[in-house]
Amino acid sequence: MSGGQRLDPASGSPGTVYTAWERFVDGEDDVRGVRPEVAISWHRCREHYRVDPYITEAPVAVVEVDHTPEHDVVFAELGFRAASVAHEVSNAGGIVTVTDATGRIVGEWGDKATRAIAADCNLAPWYCWSESAAGTNGMGTALEAHAPVLIRGPEHWCRAFHDWTCAGVAVRHAVTREPIAVLNISRYRGELPTAVGAWLANAATKTQCTLRRRARDGGTELVAAYHQARAGSAVPLAAVDTAGKVVIADDTTSALLGVPAATPAIDPTVRWNPRLPELIGAARYASRQAARNPAWTGSTRLFTHLADEPTPITIRPVFLSGDLVGNLVWFGISDGEQFPGAEGAPHPRAQPRRVVATRDNRMVLLSLSEVCFAESDGNDVWLSTDQGPLRAAHQGLDKLDGELADAGFLRVHRRYLVNLSRIREVERRLKGELFLIMDDRTNKMVPVSRRNAPALRRALDI
Repeated sequence: MSGGQRLDPASGSPGTVYTAWERFVDGEDDVRGVRPEVAISWHRCREHYRVDPYITEAPVAVVEVDHTPEHDVVFAELGFRAASVAHEVSNAGGIVTVTDATGRIVGEWGDKATRAIAADCNLAPWYCWSESAAGTNGMGTALEAHAPVLIRGPEHWCRAFHDWTCAGVAVRHAVTREPIAVLNISRYRGELPTAVGAWLANAATKTQCTLRRRARDGGTELVAAYHQARAGSAVPLAAVDTAGKVVIADDTTSALLGVPAATPAIDPTVRWNPRLPELIGAARYASRQAARNPAWTGSTRLFTHLADEPTPITIRPVFLSGDLVGNLVWFGISDGEQFPGAEGAPHPRAQPRRVVATRDNRMVLLSLSEVCFAESDGNDVWLSTDQGPLRAAHQGLDKLDGELADAGFLRVHRRYLVNLSRIREVERRLKGELFLIMDDRTNKMVPVSRRNAPALRRALDI
């Protein structure tokens, strides 16, 4: 969202939205007149989170979160930004809140009278406003979305909050895109000022710049640690961030992980997803251990893309100015503390059963077999389905890739994710390029990038 962009949704009148809300709460799926992003949020609240639409206040945030130094930087930055606009927001009768990644409010500023009203529904520090706790709202829905959100009146899932209008934007990790915090502006029985969009965009942009700088510095430190460890050693090695994404790997390790070899790494902020849930689990376990003991080194075994048997690995954390930035991972050797069985062998991720798409103002729930392939168009993702082309409910092909990587889908190009069971033919061109002829209505021809060709051949056994 640009600095001057307004949050101005194209939706039905409040009466139309309220009527749709009543139908949806009663179990119907007719959401005519409701914006798709709101309808999708309602679906999450009703079907997945099972939030009571008649609760009158948000619950106490009972979960304590261990914030990393990076999180603390974000909270400090957003607190400063919130305080800087608090006077203008207060003059408009509004309040500003900052939440953490769980939806727990950690700070509040603004109009004293509005804050008193907000306290009646627990719109106050130390209460939880995630969608799973309080339904559709500016803070909770911003955590679920990859864009700024505006929730007005009856668009809120809980009827007790229908007198509020709120706008929120999530600040996300520069690499993993996981939410860290939300900045939100709310007003009781009134519209928000038109400048709200600019306020939120400015605060989020400046905070994201800080996070990108930290990601670049952390990546640079990982690359340096990698080269130092590689000196005089022939053991296959990779450097991964705290989320298990690959920053740099040698030729052997890149083949094991199914990512490009990068020696040296040109851009330390570029990360590759090896699509190995066990590696992600190992990296996260290592991060927890390193937080307790910076000198910790551990080992476990995991499956790679080219092996029928698990490969032993050794993990050692890497720090920058006392902050954990990732891990070095050696393949083929076992050294250090053995991972406990529960942590070292993460359970397989639950397989998704549906893909959610949108058509007009309705959600379309697709079985995996109905989706032939997904194609990115900027931030939008379009699905080629048995019902024709449909827009995916979530933005970004990376997110869909992460959800479907273990469900028979494969990323074959930066713009394409394909259902392996819907490939009809594989065409090889004179220079070795591969194209897939898909089993859809148009027999779409999907290009395969050279980087993804080895993974495709392994998946299809060709």
